[in-house]
Amino acid sequence: MVNMLERRKPLELLFPLKGNATTRGEDSEPKNMSTLDHLRAGVMLARDAVKAVSLTAMEALREGATFIGIVGETNELVDPFEHLDAPIWSERPPQELTKLAFRYCEELTMREAGNFYHSFKYLPDQQRQAMCAVYAFCRRADDIADGDWADRFPGSMGELDPEAVSYREQLESLQDQGTILDPEAYLNKITQLFFFRKKLSTCYSDVYSTDPVFLALKETVNTYAIPRDVFDDLISGMEDDLYNNRYRSFDELYVYCYRVASVVGLMCIEIYGYEDPRAKKFAESWGIFMQLTNVLRDVGEDIERDRVYLPLNELESNGIQEKELDGKVVLNKNWEPYCREYARRARTYLHEARQLLPLLPRRTRYSPAAMIAFYDKILRQIERQQGDVFTKRVKLNKVQKISLAAAVYMRHRLLPAFLDPVWSGLARIGILPAV
Repeated sequence: MVNMLERRKPLELLFPLKGNATTRGEDSEPKNMSTLDHLRAGVMLARDAVKAVSLTAMEALREGATFIGIVGETNELVDPFEHLDAPIWSERPPQELTKLAFRYCEELTMREAGNFYHSFKYLPDQQRQAMCAVYAFCRRADDIADGDWADRFPGSMGELDPEAVSYREQLESLQDQGTILDPEAYLNKITQLFFFRKKLSTCYSDVYSTDPVFLALKETVNTYAIPRDVFDDLISGMEDDLYNNRYRSFDELYVYCYRVASVVGLMCIEIYGYEDPRAKKFAESWGIFMQLTNVLRDVGEDIERDRVYLPLNELESNGIQEKELDGKVVLNKNWEPYCREYARRARTYLHEARQLLPLLPRRTRYSPAAMIAFYDKILRQIERQQGDVFTKRVKLNKVQKISLAAAVYMRHRLLPAFLDPVWSGLARIGILPAV
């Protein structure tokens, strides 16, 4: 078995990644930005380039905000501003509309991610709503890149929009390879992601998006001073998925994991609150651990979509062929040892992720602790099944979720701080759960 425990630590990549700044207050502008980074970061929505919602329409919405529903007749989630044909509010919308936007994000989170929402529910109201806004942003970006979500940008020309065309052409010229999608799907998704960036820019300018996700997100980033680069990086990860479905090395996989998962941890800790700058390093590792677990759990589903996230050079070195990943790989004598080594490396990031928890206020610690505990349990379950992630999807049953949640709640919300080392000691010998 080839040693796989070589791993990437924050900021050891070939180009700088955010996530290990020395202070919270330092300049958050990425250093040595590439041409591609500049292109992506330069997408802005100018006030004078678009049509804004009229003040009359704004007042009419405010008057009816109490009665505007976000759930349709067939129980589908409904955008409360979908009838507006303008992409921005040029003036700050009334508070009633911002509250409506947060309600939309919270309902979306409850519907799409029950486990995540459970981890948010013990947060103070403002922080819970902020976490739902961040989740809604991430969910919608993923739904565009990897699903069939039809995002909208009122007043645009869609795929024919000159700015969207120019952005796509420049992006393609900077890629090492063409798209892996069929032309129609690719054109649709890359255009939607471009306008998704446009809407993100409203969170950092003097206009307000009429998309409820970005209206709530603007309030969130203003309240918690979340830098734009983490959101831009996540969209970049979604764009990368349109061009790449194989990763040659762990270094390449790390970059992907950072963009689609570590940045989420970096968003979250700004909402949780922290003082120690090491929190950024540990939040980065938290995301890497969770995404590495996702990669292993979803191998079978991903190969059906012609995607392989496991590093190809590691598979080859361990005598595993890509074509075996349809499920026949469980018969390969090297698969189970490979999975064990993969899990060991993932746990080096788990160890760092757990070091984040003492750096957070006790009132917000339950949220990340619960997510870490759930994913640790999933990884252990994969190991117990000897790497068989093909027969059925590995997930926690209701009893496992309740027992884990209770243990996390007991340790991180009820246990006096001076008894925390006692819990850690008993967890090391298996008497208490390691949560």
